[in-house]
Amino acid sequence: MSIINEIISNKVLLAAVSSWCAAQVIKFILILIRDKKVDLSILVAPGGMPSGHSATVMALSVGVGRMQGFDSALFAIALSMAFIIMYDAAGIRRAAGMQAAAINKIVERMKQGNIIKENRQITVNELREILGHTPMQVVVGAILGIVLAILICR
Repeated sequence: MSIINEIISNKVLLAAVSSWCAAQVIKFILILIRDKKVDLSILVAPGGMPSGHSATVMALSVGVGRMQGFDSALFAIALSMAFIIMYDAAGIRRAAGMQAAAINKIVERMKQGNIIKENRQITVNELREILGHTPMQVVVGAILGIVLAILICR
């Protein structure tokens, strides 16, 4: 039972998980306000404002820095990984989402021109377009993670 207690009392882990949850709830609320409809899938979906990826990894980094010291090797590792993940979220994953949007448009035009038949055994599903983040979404997520880590990791 002590392992569970240690996990539950791990402030760095609490900051990281709380930051991800906060980002997802904020996303849900913003989309609820914008679209005026409830979409619970947003609570676990990638992409959007703010970046849950950035919030999580920055909370983890700042939490490690506050608990282990900002001059520790653990902080250096956490921050380095955070930058890689945030770069990936705003770069590669965003580009993949843009490619998905282009492919979806091509498939839709092919359907309209009867090049793809809807009644075939092979179905063409729409690709998920919101995979990554804009630089602003990454920055806002990072700030959210930093703030929550400062509040939680004392």
